[in-house]
Amino acid sequence: MTGYHAGPRSNTDGTNAATSSANPTADPFENALESLRRGEPILVHDAADREGETDLIYHANAVSPRAVARLRNDAGGLVCVALAHDVAEAFDLPFYSDAVDHPATADHELGYDDRSSFSLTVNHRDTYTGITDEDRSTTIRSLGAAAASPDEVAFADEFRVPGHVHLLKAAPDLLAQREGHTELGIALATAADLTPAVVVCEMLDDETGEALSPADALGYADQYDFAYLEGHEIVERLK
Repeated sequence: MTGYHAGPRSNTDGTNAATSSANPTADPFENALESLRRGEPILVHDAADREGETDLIYHANAVSPRAVARLRNDAGGLVCVALAHDVAEAFDLPFYSDAVDHPATADHELGYDDRSSFSLTVNHRDTYTGITDEDRSTTIRSLGAAAASPDEVAFADEFRVPGHVHLLKAAPDLLAQREGHTELGIALATAADLTPAVVVCEMLDDETGEALSPADALGYADQYDFAYLEGHEIVERLK
């Protein structure tokens, strides 16, 4: 974020104050699903007692170089691709902490969850350095395409490790087991009848260096007419 601030408006009571300016009576949940189907980004705040962060989320198939530019400029966190657990298993993708034999992977106390969902980092083999907007969008869209038929993909032939796109492996039972942005995003994609692969990126505030506040995230959503959801709204509809 480039110092965006929404002013006094907030959602500290856990309610969703953001609805489409074109249709203020629209169901925010259905609006978010339609946005994902159209290839538009949505915003999801997990919970104040969890990470307390809002992520900008796209379906992986919709991520163009311009979308990568929005993720790095308007969100500013880590650009990750979340995959459903069965897709990641088909690709033989481990949790990172299980794959790396190093003492630093032990004795984690995250404070907001039992474990991280991080897996490997990848580049598509058709990319050069892997970090440009064009390269990252190529990798992300290719992951989205691969997730449509994971058993037919020779993952190592198409992607190389390490790379510049971080992969996240969802919990097997999604929201029944974990309520992180990984699971929230995959649950939304599934509800929208899309392949279970989404991009998530934390929204940060340039002025404070902290996570963007819910009030400012709502202001950003209103400015661009993007859907905004609280994590509990997703859980209540899908769990």
